[in-house]
Parts: sequence; C-alpha cells; structure tokens
Amino acid sequence: MSLINFILNLAGLLLWLNWLSLRFDPLARTSATSLVGTLRKADPTGPKRWKFLAALMALVFFRALIFFGLGPAIDWTPTLELGVITLPFRSDLLQRVLLFSALDLTLTLGIFYLWLLLLSVANTSVPDDDPLQRLVRLHVRWVERWPKVIKFLLPLLVAGLFWLALHPLLSHLNIIPRTTNPAHLAEEAVTIGLGTYLAWKYLIAGVLLLHLLNSYVYLGNHALWNFINLTARNLLVPLRWLPLRLGKLDFAPPVAIALLFLIAHFSGPWLTILYARLPF
Repeated sequence: MSLINFILNLAGLLLWLNWLSLRFDPLARTSATSLVGTLRKADPTGPKRWKFLAALMALVFFRALIFFGLGPAIDWTPTLELGVITLPFRSDLLQRVLLFSALDLTLTLGIFYLWLLLLSVANTSVPDDDPLQRLVRLHVRWVERWPKVIKFLLPLLVAGLFWLALHPLLSHLNIIPRTTNPAHLAEEAVTIGLGTYLAWKYLIAGVLLLHLLNSYVYLGNHALWNFINLTARNLLVPLRWLPLRLGKLDFAPPVAIALLFLIAHFSGPWLTILYARLPF
C-alpha cells in the first residue's frame, strides 16, 4: 500500500504540474497586439485547466476510498512522515483517511517546492539562458528575487505556520496531544520547521551522485548534465577550502554526500527527541 500511495502522489504531482504548465503557456494569455498573440494553437480548444484540478481532487477522494476499503482488511495504517514526528491516521474511518490523502499530497507538493527553493538559492548567479534554471525560477517566481537568507529561512517559517494552522484539527481528532500553552505550540512549530530541511538531503545527494558519474563517464552535452554539473559545483562551495582534489580525482562529491547523511543521521533523531522533550 505504501508503494501505491507513493505512485499516486507522483500522479498528483504530475497533474499539478500539468495544471501549471497551461498557465505558463506563452500562447494562453497573449493579445493580438503582440507577435506571440498573433500565433494560433494547432488545437484552439486545448485542455482546460479546471480538468487537471478536478482530476487532482478526484485522486485525493478515490485514494481515500481505496485505503478505507483495503486498509482495515490488510491491517495497514496510513502515516504522514513529517521528519520530526509520524502522524498515524486510522484507515477504518473515512474522514481520517480523506484527511490523510489530502495532507499527504500537500506534503508531496511541499517537498517538490522545497527542492525548487534549494535550486533557487544554490543557483542564484546562474543566468536565465539556462533552460532548466529558468524553469525553476518560473515555479518560484514569487520569491526568486528575495535575499538568499530569507529564502533559506522560508521553509522554517512556512512549515511552522502550517503546523500552527493544522494543530487544532489534529488535536481535535486526537491524532496528537492537545496543548494550550502558546510557548509549547511555538516550540513545536519551530521543531517541525527545522525538520523540513532534512528533505534536502535526497536532492543534494542525487545531484552530487549524478555529477560524480558525469565527471568520469561522458554522457553527452545535454542541458540536463550542464545543469547538474553547475548545481553540484555551487552546492560544493562550502568545501572548496578543503584539499579534496588529487590530480584529476575530485573527492569533494563523495565527502559531501558522506557528511550530508552523517548530519541527517544524527539531526533527525535529535529533532525527534527534542520534539518529545520540549521544555514548555
């Protein structure tokens, strides 16, 4: 069931991206006064944006029905992984499973934009003529021109506010313990916000591994590999002062990956313990 849930989350992400792609279409919102506006699409009707949103809502609803029907039969409990804590949702209650389905898809979209934000921070100096970086900036255009420090702190702020908004509902459903202490609730929000940075390890490790592969195996002069190599070099900037190059061998990527998972290995449990033993 976990694999099915993962695949459905990917399908939801693709539906979301298709919905956004129509908004980014240069022929979708142009007037006849411009050169692009005089062009006509091969299919003037085209796909309607609302259809993708309708399909997205249908995915959330029917996934909940599937889990509601099969979850109790196979003794499977849906869980929402927030890095710091894991929230269980009873599969024998339709409202709980429907809430899980919506929150799990929201979490998937949040991780996707969290990755895009990291690419925006790391590649600030990359010009717009890079097609992949231009696409990243298109998705995070609302915050693209913000200072690096603010963009880096944005996951902490957004995740904390999301937790504050969601906490009353989760406590009402007895999924998490109730708390009436504002200071304790604020500490929970900060801890949850810090846990969001753990999701960056997969993107960083993936980029560095692909960069390492392309450094020793020629895979062609494609825009994707140029983007990977450029992003990897920017991510490795904090290690530039270390003597990690021996001739043609560059040990910076494997060292960075090892340090990354070492930090994640200790910071994850530490944040979980911190959440369970908040002082207030």
